[in-house]
Amino acid sequence: MIADIAAWMFTLFVVDPLHAEMRQHLERANAPVEIVQQSRQCLESDVPRLIDKAGDEPGWAIATAIGISTGWTSPETLFDGADPACSALRGLIATENAREMEG
Repeated sequence: MIADIAAWMFTLFVVDPLHAEMRQHLERANAPVEIVQQSRQCLESDVPRLIDKAGDEPGWAIATAIGISTGWTSPETLFDGADPACSALRGLIATENAREMEG
């Protein structure tokens, strides 16, 4: 029961806003098709893993949701840096975070 609630909260406060934010970033950046495809592949492979982790580790899910919501934690840290598809997504997130800090 607690695992289901943690996974639901993680999806509500991290995954859903992250999907919306990534769509905005990709549209605004006029990203090449390859970057868009790689980002989608990363999300398709990593999001289920993250939701499973949130269900298995409710404390991690809550801490991560709070960290990302408050800006203490960058969403890029959630994705596998060794995966080439996720490297593109991590780069996009890092670039957008740098732009937001400048503006």
